[in-house]
Amino acid sequence: MPRWSKEILIGFVPVLLIFLAYIGVNIIPLIIATLLVGGLLFMASVRGGLAVGAGTERKRKKRGPKKLTFEEIGGQDHAKQELMEALDFLIKHEEIRKLGIRPLKGILLTGPPGTGKTLMAKAAAHYTDSVFVASSGSEFVEMYVGVGAGRVRELFREARNRAVKENKQSAIIFIDEIDVIGGKREGGQQREYDQTLNQLLTEMDGIYSSDSPRILLIAATNRKEMLDSALLRPGRFDRHIQVDLPDKKGREHILRLHAKNKPLKTDVDLGKIAEESFGFSGAQLESVMNEAAIYAMREGLKEIEQKHLSMSIDKVMMGERTDRESTLEEKKRVAIHELGHAIMAELVRPGSVSQVALSPRGKALGYVRHNPTQEQYLYTKTFLEEQIMIALGGAASEEIFYGGRSTGSSNDFEQALNIVQTMMKSGLTSLGIVDLDMVTKEELMKENTAILEDLMTRTRTMLEERRTIYEQSLDILLKEETLSGDQFRRLFREHSQLPA
Repeated sequence: MPRWSKEILIGFVPVLLIFLAYIGVNIIPLIIATLLVGGLLFMASVRGGLAVGAGTERKRKKRGPKKLTFEEIGGQDHAKQELMEALDFLIKHEEIRKLGIRPLKGILLTGPPGTGKTLMAKAAAHYTDSVFVASSGSEFVEMYVGVGAGRVRELFREARNRAVKENKQSAIIFIDEIDVIGGKREGGQQREYDQTLNQLLTEMDGIYSSDSPRILLIAATNRKEMLDSALLRPGRFDRHIQVDLPDKKGREHILRLHAKNKPLKTDVDLGKIAEESFGFSGAQLESVMNEAAIYAMREGLKEIEQKHLSMSIDKVMMGERTDRESTLEEKKRVAIHELGHAIMAELVRPGSVSQVALSPRGKALGYVRHNPTQEQYLYTKTFLEEQIMIALGGAASEEIFYGGRSTGSSNDFEQALNIVQTMMKSGLTSLGIVDLDMVTKEELMKENTAILEDLMTRTRTMLEERRTIYEQSLDILLKEETLSGDQFRRLFREHSQLPA
């Protein structure tokens, strides 16, 4: 009914009722009838609206969520290429059948958390035009016997049924945190976890190339060494793909992907942010871009600036800035400590200091952010010793200016001890190439003490010769609470007693 017709009807009915009442007609039955008809029309319109909404929702569900492609995943070029080659076995099944190639049954994605293993599994489903069924290892863990095994059967059944229903030729089952159910089996009494794993192995053995739809199992873990050998053997997980932390080029690619929907100022240099975020995973880089946008919003700005990105790196790395108030003497001691780290870093790795900060973040009262000058994956004995000296620089500075250390060096010593352990495992100490399990604790402690004492002496000597750098940098750091890398290097060059 046109809108003007409804308006005329709404205006005419009250007038008609009043006229009938005026001439003596009983209008009560007419009023009741009008209310009933109006109520029925209203309910019909509401039901029609709900039907339209439900139809729209069904259409939306039919379209499904936006498909993720490999182009939308940054920083994993090698892993993506390796995965796509493995997925071609699922797509070109007729070709591989003619050549007598056994099809893949499982692909295992391994690597640190946040590197994009789940995203790659979703992209694999789009690449192969397959049904995607996802689950987590923790979903199969139950205290009741047989429940986990039943859920494994149901998962494979669901994948097959969905593929048939959606008229797909293949289905991909993705199990995250597979180490929860796929851990090494122990001898003796069988556990519920073992029954779940046994069922998973049985289902994988039941995957045949002639079956339609074809099933491919993709699993992810960051603890590959904990998985049972029966799960890792050929014929089950045929491909093991390492999904590592992204390098500088990969980090910049990921930052650009997450910057697409964010307004960046024209002078923002994402390449510099990629350098500063060494060791960050894809998830951390996404958080960096998100936190930078939050900082810009707090300041009421419409564009994200370079400083916001640098601040967000600190937040993701160290935590939110705290309101902890320190005394002037405590702040001075923290400043001396952090300058010790910075000076040693500049001595052994020129240009590596990105920032010296006195602002408390997380549990730290101050920190030095380092910029690795280049990506490095192999380390020499000299490099590791220099890394230890950087870690010991804070404690050495406190000894020089205060005659003793504080509890602020505990994390530094932990880093130094871990590096010494790496050197021992790599045969870079006087112990030579040894099995550490066959060396007594006394020998290990003796070697550990000798290395750290020697490096602490060298660190103190080098820092003693540069007292003037402390004196010139301390006032600025206490006043501004932050020294940029360039500002620190300028002071270092001006006041170093030895050539920089």
